[in-house]
Amino acid sequence: MESATQVEESLSTLESFNPATGELVGSVPTITPDQVQAVVDDVARIQPAWAELPLRTRATYMRRAADALLDDIDEIAELLVREQGKPRAEAYTMELLPTVDALHWCAKAGPKILADEKVKMTQAFTLSKSGHFSYEPIGVVGVIAPWNYPWSIPFGEVAIALMAGNGVVLKPASLTPLLGERIRTVFEKGGLPEGLIRVVHGGGTVGDALAKSSVGKVFFTGSVEVGRKVGEVCASALKGSVLELGGKDPMIVCADADLDNAVSGAVWGGFANAGQTCSGIERVYVVREVAERFIAGVAREAEKMRLGDPLEWETEIGPMTSDGQYEIVAELIEDAVTSGATKLCGGPTEVAGLPGRFIAPTVLTGVTHQTRIMREEIFGPVLPIVVVESEQEAIDLANDSEFGLGASVWTRDRQRGERIARRIEAGMVWINDHSFSHGACQCAWGGVKDSGLGRSHSKFGFYECANIKMNAWEPGLTRDFWWHPYDRTLGEAVRASAKILYGKGETRTRALREGAGPLLAVGRRTLRKRRSAS
Repeated sequence: MESATQVEESLSTLESFNPATGELVGSVPTITPDQVQAVVDDVARIQPAWAELPLRTRATYMRRAADALLDDIDEIAELLVREQGKPRAEAYTMELLPTVDALHWCAKAGPKILADEKVKMTQAFTLSKSGHFSYEPIGVVGVIAPWNYPWSIPFGEVAIALMAGNGVVLKPASLTPLLGERIRTVFEKGGLPEGLIRVVHGGGTVGDALAKSSVGKVFFTGSVEVGRKVGEVCASALKGSVLELGGKDPMIVCADADLDNAVSGAVWGGFANAGQTCSGIERVYVVREVAERFIAGVAREAEKMRLGDPLEWETEIGPMTSDGQYEIVAELIEDAVTSGATKLCGGPTEVAGLPGRFIAPTVLTGVTHQTRIMREEIFGPVLPIVVVESEQEAIDLANDSEFGLGASVWTRDRQRGERIARRIEAGMVWINDHSFSHGACQCAWGGVKDSGLGRSHSKFGFYECANIKMNAWEPGLTRDFWWHPYDRTLGEAVRASAKILYGKGETRTRALREGAGPLLAVGRRTLRKRRSAS
């Protein structure tokens, strides 16, 4: 039998295997890096006609795509389970429902966000002018997708790029190529022009070629190392990139937290998708007053979680998606224990009848910030818990990381929660919840520090997919006073204007008195269309 997470790639075919059973799920044709530009060119030829459609018409296609997704939702859910390995319930809650909703949000909010936006001209010297922002398509957007959320992450980025009038070239992760193909199929079943979305398959060299191609922007989700390279490639071509590069999300549990709720949140935030979540909880800081009860609760609930075949509705923890990720997580657990941590439960395990690589939900205590497991991204079902003496210590430790994607604060006191949230270095902070906003497309998504650059989703995601153009109108009844010729009169008039408009008291009064002559002279000058001195 093939390895449970093996991906085989020949010069022409990429095969995908079920990480739980090792069975072949399917295969797709690959291309070589030198063929990528031609694909981008093909999309670029189709994109202008799509961009000419009114926003309301594009919105109609988004709703039709949502209908197409709903028609095939059970089939796609099963493909998610078989190709990526997440439990069936999570395929619906964490991948499919959010994308149906995202399509409807794009259709409803997109025409408003992307419509021409009036710019108020309030300065005295701009009163004759008017202007507006227009949000014009970039052209072709490249999306390089991850394997942990192979549906919802790229789907949302593709939808926003399309709604903004762009074409898209999608490079799925090599572990989940079939889901990338189904993204294209859903949009085409919704009526979008064939060829407006293209999917390219291959290894990292194909993703590199996509970044180096003539696409106008690249959305990349993946490792910091590769993300930096993508950003450098885009910067060298003077084009933008949106980089979501993982996280090391902290959870701060205050003394007044609802412990039952905090325990449940920690278990879900740390173990959902077998911990293979960029914004999953990877560090917990709990104040000493409630630490014993909190830790006992987390360990108790972790031991209850059901591992098994992700196709079964009752399964809560599926296999690690790849052998490589399994090895990383197992090594980090072993290193933590060797360094003095206490493992309360979990660790690498076997599931009867399945050859897949499983790690049971793992709870660690006695860890320090010097250990690898507190510095490196785990990307597995492991919760290291640190007992702190104060909220200040928790904040300091939360910020002691190269990552800054998300964070959560657990307290009954909203003011306390918001005060702590403002001091945490992260792109997103949730109070008494964790990570939910990725499923709400109106919320911005992205991080700071090594967690990335730019934002997806929300109005900011639309802005990432548009060239923001300033358009201005001047009727030309007068000439601008700052035009040539330059002379003392102009200088004195401008100086007086600054003090009249923005000064106070005696400063303004003196400017009115002393600047009246130059101001009148310059005012007469503006009525002349030719360059001449008064």
